[in-house]
Amino acid sequence: MADKKRLLMLVGDYVEDYEVMVPFQMLLMVGHQVDAVCPDKKAGDTVATAIHDFEGEQTYSEKRGHNFHLTFDFDQVNVFEYDGLIIPGGRAPEYLRLNDRVIEIVKEFSNRDMPIAAICHGPQILAAAGVLSGKSCCGYPAVGPDITLSDGTFVGPNETFDNAHVDGNLVTAPAWPAHPAWMREFLKVLGTPV
Repeated sequence: MADKKRLLMLVGDYVEDYEVMVPFQMLLMVGHQVDAVCPDKKAGDTVATAIHDFEGEQTYSEKRGHNFHLTFDFDQVNVFEYDGLIIPGGRAPEYLRLNDRVIEIVKEFSNRDMPIAAICHGPQILAAAGVLSGKSCCGYPAVGPDITLSDGTFVGPNETFDNAHVDGNLVTAPAWPAHPAWMREFLKVLGTPV
């Protein structure tokens, strides 16, 4: 078993169901601790999830998902106690990026050149924090303009949306079909044998 890492996961109501639950469980499976937090909530509280699916329309469909249990108090987050950051997608990033402390946390991780994994709409928070300048970043196509306008280079999805992209300690992916590639690359950046 690799050295146990302590990781922070930023979530909110209507975080994408697979993009929070699957990485959370995968990271626990390899022995890491994941502190899932949400502004204005504490350990034991829940956030509602949304299930996004690709069903042939011009954009993804959205349905109510599960309740995801938080594992740590947002107000107790000290970035210096963590080895990496995970930002799932869904609807949550569009309003989490309006929270000053969320932006501070992301900037603190970036300034320390710590591993950051973001998927789907998660890069909206990275763009709002101003940490994508000069970086290449993958995400859901609708997030491409956010990445470009924040002076980053948008890397689009492949045909099956199962690709991941690495730029230094930043690991990004377009959507939940990329979980295997995204988590594999994030574990490599963390120094966890895969």
